[in-house]
Amino acid sequence: MPFVDSSGGRIHYRLDVSPDASTGAPYVVLSNSLGTNLSMWDLQVAPLLRHFRVLRYDTRGHGLSSVTPGPYTNEQLTSDVVRLLDSLQIERAHFCGLSMGGMAGMRLGVMAPERIEKLVLCSTGARIGSAESWKARIDTVLGHGMTAVTDTILGRWFTPAFVAGNSSVIEPIRRMLLECSPEGYVACSASVRDTDERESISGIRARTLVISGRHDPATPPVDGRFLADKIPGASYVELEGSHLSNVECAREFNEVLLDFLQSA
Repeated sequence: MPFVDSSGGRIHYRLDVSPDASTGAPYVVLSNSLGTNLSMWDLQVAPLLRHFRVLRYDTRGHGLSSVTPGPYTNEQLTSDVVRLLDSLQIERAHFCGLSMGGMAGMRLGVMAPERIEKLVLCSTGARIGSAESWKARIDTVLGHGMTAVTDTILGRWFTPAFVAGNSSVIEPIRRMLLECSPEGYVACSASVRDTDERESISGIRARTLVISGRHDPATPPVDGRFLADKIPGASYVELEGSHLSNVECAREFNEVLLDFLQSA
């Protein structure tokens, strides 16, 4: 399995390249949400591979990446992305991140603008939640593990109608949550808790698309509209889903994503 060493840990990644794609096809980097791993993007890979080389990675503390001592910071998680790009000799790429991954995208757009072609920020916010809500979640996971929060998280990630009618989709995501390292989850929760990009995002110069889920209680549309208003020239799209709109609204999500990445 491919790994890159970064800041005392190892970052697991997967690079998919279609044999039909040009060797000069642009790269798209996909960054996962809190509690998931790179497989959360499975429904996006095939459509993207027709036009792009697709690089996914497990955020530090998640999937097969190292669970180094926490708490983590958004700068640290973003530096892992830069290290990954450096190791693979990728000078410039599109970046698409969801929730926690979107926060890394914001910081990347500010601290390493030369590495980003286009930026897609999905179901995310410049600041997410309150210190009190994150403390309660962290305390629960530390005391009782991921089992204690999984059902609540799934209820925030998907609309009730989608959960009721799509058990074959929900169950693998439930397993993904249950298999997430509690220590890694808590360390990344601290990063999300402490991140506040409300002032910095006006400095993003990459062409940016913001995608929100209309029924998302974790990062509601008001958070997405704030990003689109503050980032110069950003576009905004709202999908009829909840937090993991790339799963619940996969067809629409893929159409919007591809239209944006392929536009002149």
